[in-house]
Amino acid sequence: MQPADDQAIIAILVVLLLGAGLALAGSSGGATVNGVPLFALCLLLAFAIQWVAFIPAFLKQTERFYDLTGSLTYVGVTGLALALSPAPDARTYLLAGLVAVWALRLGAFLFSRIRAAGEDRRFREIKPSFARFLLAWTLQGLWVSFTLAAALAAITSAHRLPLDAFALAGLLVWLLGFGIEVIADWQKRAFNAAPANKGKFINVGLWTWSRHPNYFGEIVLWLGIAIIAFPALRGWQFVTLISPVFVTLLLTRVSGIPLLEARADEKWAGRPDYEAYKAGTPALIPRRPARLK
Repeated sequence: MQPADDQAIIAILVVLLLGAGLALAGSSGGATVNGVPLFALCLLLAFAIQWVAFIPAFLKQTERFYDLTGSLTYVGVTGLALALSPAPDARTYLLAGLVAVWALRLGAFLFSRIRAAGEDRRFREIKPSFARFLLAWTLQGLWVSFTLAAALAAITSAHRLPLDAFALAGLLVWLLGFGIEVIADWQKRAFNAAPANKGKFINVGLWTWSRHPNYFGEIVLWLGIAIIAFPALRGWQFVTLISPVFVTLLLTRVSGIPLLEARADEKWAGRPDYEAYKAGTPALIPRRPARLK
């Protein structure tokens, strides 16, 4: 076994410990199903779906359904929480609906993108390794669990409150983030589809305000979810408010911006127009372009 495989196995164990800790905190004061905390049951399902999907993915050496599986996991886990939650109210239905809209939109977008590209370069080197490829799928289970944590805790909570100012504010924040993400994705797809832009980097539309406006929208919409969920949480459930923090760290420090920035530098580093764009455009939080001031 290669050292990288050993490290992957250790990483899987760490991921499972993190998931177990989140399950323990999010289950506090929540509903149970035959004595089993519903929140913990939902997290178990999130990981189980990934492991089941991993089997044919490894055998066929394909990552084509990776992102789609992750998106559908959000829908499945949220659906389970809603179906088994005692006396679901307007807040739980609102949270479930927003998660489903986001997940189905993103899942369809990512699946169509990988169909067009043929592969996801992130998996090119790790697919042949059972342990490293399994780690990728296990990490997706953790991604779903932590990102969805606040919404799941509110849906499975035994504490119910009518819709309030938090729900309205959170909905408005979610709509802002969702709108930014959708528009940014559409603009990038349209830009890349134009033959005249082949080999160019995108610097139009929202991409003049931020080098990664879609990721900014993603962070904002999950902040909106956390705001809606906040009033329904009690005790250790407040730990689940780490959700938007987790999304921010994931996109800015792990698999989002760092990977894309490295790829962009490989293609365009040293070009005056690219260096000027990179120097004058924030990586994440949008800022009005100088030419519009």
